[in-house]
Amino acid sequence: MNLPRLAPGVRLSFDRQRDGWILQAPERIVKLDTIGASVIALVDGKTRTEAIVTALAAEYEAPEAEIAGDVADLIADLATRGLLVLR
Repeated sequence: MNLPRLAPGVRLSFDRQRDGWILQAPERIVKLDTIGASVIALVDGKTRTEAIVTALAAEYEAPEAEIAGDVADLIADLATRGLLVLR
C-alpha cells in the first residue's frame, strides 16, 4: 500500500471544547471520531498502511480484511482533502 504522513501544517490534537480529536490545518478543522483518531495517531510517515491496519485489528479485535477498507477509505479521503500526504 502506501506510507501516509500528515501534510505540512496539519496536526492531531484534542479539542476540549468539542470534547474530541481533531485535525488542525491552516484555516480548517476536521473532527475525528474515535476510530479515525486511532488511525491518525498511527500515521507518522514511517508506518505503512498495512501495519496501521494490523495494529488496529489487534487493538479492536477485528478482522484485518474488515478494517483495511475503512482505513484505506479514511486515508484516501484525508489525502484528497490535502490533510495527508502519501508516499
